[in-house]
Amino acid sequence: MLVREYMTTKVFTVRFDKKLIAVREIMTWAHIRHVPVVNASGGLVGLISHRDLLHAAISSVTAAPEVERVRHLADVPIVQVMKTDVQTIGPEDSIRNAALLMRQAKIGCLPVVANGKLVGIITGFDLVGIVEKL
Repeated sequence: MLVREYMTTKVFTVRFDKKLIAVREIMTWAHIRHVPVVNASGGLVGLISHRDLLHAAISSVTAAPEVERVRHLADVPIVQVMKTDVQTIGPEDSIRNAALLMRQAKIGCLPVVANGKLVGIITGFDLVGIVEKL
């Protein structure tokens, strides 16, 4: 079983020069927890997880109203929050290798990169789906 057989190829991405509000909107609309950050040529330069977004936001337990929390995200550049040391995998790698990498690094996804370009993403949710079919 290869990564290319199970990866998501229609990946929601965001450009590195945007603000965190764009990430929040993508995650909310698409119901996803990981957004790769790309440059103008489609190369992977970082990754933002839902957890990263929550850490960057004004806490929902404060007295700040929702509109203020959203306004705060509109001011924060993605480059201040994104992880740049991102573990990746190739489309021809095995699913087993993807699962091992994710478990060892304690991460929820692996961007799939081929020839320096983001071509997909494989997540823990995808791996659970594979097991479910066994």
